[in-house]
Amino acid sequence: MDSLIRICKATSADAGIISRIVERSIRVGCALDHRNDPHTVATWTHSKTVDHIQAWLTDPRVYLNLALLENKPVGVAMAATSGRIAFCYVQPEWFRRGAGQALVGDLERWLHDLGFSQARLNSTRTSETFYRHLGYQPATPPFQMAGLQAIPMFKDLTVPLQKADQGPKSPAP
Repeated sequence: MDSLIRICKATSADAGIISRIVERSIRVGCALDHRNDPHTVATWTHSKTVDHIQAWLTDPRVYLNLALLENKPVGVAMAATSGRIAFCYVQPEWFRRGAGQALVGDLERWLHDLGFSQARLNSTRTSETFYRHLGYQPATPPFQMAGLQAIPMFKDLTVPLQKADQGPKSPAP
């Protein structure tokens, strides 16, 4: 994991960049899932506009976080007070640098602090290996949703969770 990753709670000022990260991650990083079908991409992205994101940011049942790598916003993730992780998107050029892992870890701690013993999510085929690497397991058979294959997964949150790096540490005296 890149040691320069910082996770912070998203704010309304971040809505525009969040929308761009999500759309680009879907269009480029998730091509295996949507096979560049314009209708599937449009269905997947239509609810990820700045207005939708602004509404999520003011909803107390939702938590959005942002990953900064080298002080650049590179990823975003969201969970809800229902115990479900809604999404985790990272800019494709920043894949495999630890941003997604840090984002999901932060969501898991938030859910754990709310009293959940398990996190649930629906993975795509593209992200299934990523979530398995983080300890998620398939919960039920895959199903079709909006032209995509969704893989229900879960993770036990009763084991100790690691603390995400909240930025560079001060040098030792």
